[in-house]
Amino acid sequence: MFRLLNFLKIEVNQMSAKDILKLIKDKQVEYVDLRFTDPRGKLQHVTQDLLTVNEDMLNDGIFFDGSSIAGWKAINESDMILKPDLTSSFIDPFFSHTTLSLFCDVMDPISKTFYERDPRSTAKKAEEYLKKTKIGDKAYFGPEPEFFVFDDVRFSNQMNKVSYEVDSAEGPYNTGKVYENGNMGHRPKVKGGYFPVPPVDSAQDLRSECLKAMKDMGVKVEKHHHEVAPSQHELGTLFNTLVNQGDAMQIYKYAVHNVAHSFGKTATFMPKPVKNDNGSGMHVHQSIFSGEKPLFAGDKYAGLSDTCLYYIGGIIKHARALNAFSNASTNSYKRLIPGFEAPVLLAYSSRNRSASCRIPFSDSKKGKRVEVRFGDASGNPYLTFASMLMAGIDGIKNKIKPGKPMDQDLYALGPEELKGIPTVCSSLRQACVALDEDRKFLTEGGVFTDDQINAYIDLKMEEVNNFQDTPHPIEYEMYYSC
Repeated sequence: MFRLLNFLKIEVNQMSAKDILKLIKDKQVEYVDLRFTDPRGKLQHVTQDLLTVNEDMLNDGIFFDGSSIAGWKAINESDMILKPDLTSSFIDPFFSHTTLSLFCDVMDPISKTFYERDPRSTAKKAEEYLKKTKIGDKAYFGPEPEFFVFDDVRFSNQMNKVSYEVDSAEGPYNTGKVYENGNMGHRPKVKGGYFPVPPVDSAQDLRSECLKAMKDMGVKVEKHHHEVAPSQHELGTLFNTLVNQGDAMQIYKYAVHNVAHSFGKTATFMPKPVKNDNGSGMHVHQSIFSGEKPLFAGDKYAGLSDTCLYYIGGIIKHARALNAFSNASTNSYKRLIPGFEAPVLLAYSSRNRSASCRIPFSDSKKGKRVEVRFGDASGNPYLTFASMLMAGIDGIKNKIKPGKPMDQDLYALGPEELKGIPTVCSSLRQACVALDEDRKFLTEGGVFTDDQINAYIDLKMEEVNNFQDTPHPIEYEMYYSC
């Protein structure tokens, strides 16, 4: 999936405002869509008529109301600037009118600098900080987000009624269901989706359409396949640099949601939407280069360098703070439990998928990397990647050793053997506390700020309290007759 043998093929799409205007003319573009990402990770947009699009607009951006975005400006200081990144243009394949989309950075209108709570700007600052440390000049990321596709989803959160229900023709719970045209019977069993051919795999065409849409929007795609759980899937993309990969993940989720919708289905990146089956994670492959030199290759364990081992040490040390970004929903921690292939133990190992930091096999020095396996795609990709890079840099700077590798099946260890092995957080509340207490590595070089972290924690604690204050159906089953 993460083919560093081809790392020199990454090209930056250098575009000027004049180039964009020429592209608009050549492609007969009717509208320009400006896109940005809120702190929770949701893609937002505003569409501009061509009458408003000129060199000044493309170079300077437009004003917009930042007070409408949760976790950003107050209403008395709401004016902010959306500044297009001219290297990020693509034609949106889902709009009926030809529309050119551009990712934007959010700028402060007074100082004309990056707005400190803008996730994409934080990712850019993380890339610059790596260069300033002289450790390397490029950090490559290769995420593997998983998702579910359902035919129907219903939920209710009323004073007197709390419920949800999902349905999928692939679901093993439908083996006895009567369908108008007959029940064909071909569907994956629990944990049986990895990966038989159709008709057991019923989403081949849907995934191919997702991959095509992503490719049309400029993402370097590789493959697609069914995942372990029924109705669960994964698309493969090639690695890229931090900000570019953040953009790619936003396109990934956008494409999946819209293609599923066009098929009359619904897609979700919710980590644990189905009880008693595997949840959806997002394993993130990472490495650092200096020019053409792969800094993670060496003569230590599994062919790694000290630099890579220290990077892993930083990830393990700060993992519980990272959870606030990499596992950013209350639902994330229903996935991070033993028995469903989610790595909860903070250990590293070569080729061992039960470790939270895995060293994938590669016979090339350029392919040496670490795969961080505890995250999911419910949060903000820019903040997830930036925080992981900052943890790794802290490990390298302070020569944090990751301890001894653990090559045995960690899922099979007994209670005595598990003593002393650190674990990821068990709740979003715990992750927010960890982030609050362990934030210094993030604020190095002004990449994250205390104001940004405080605002993010407040935003997440709203979710924690909303979840905690709501009675759950399982509580009625356990306690109603007590």
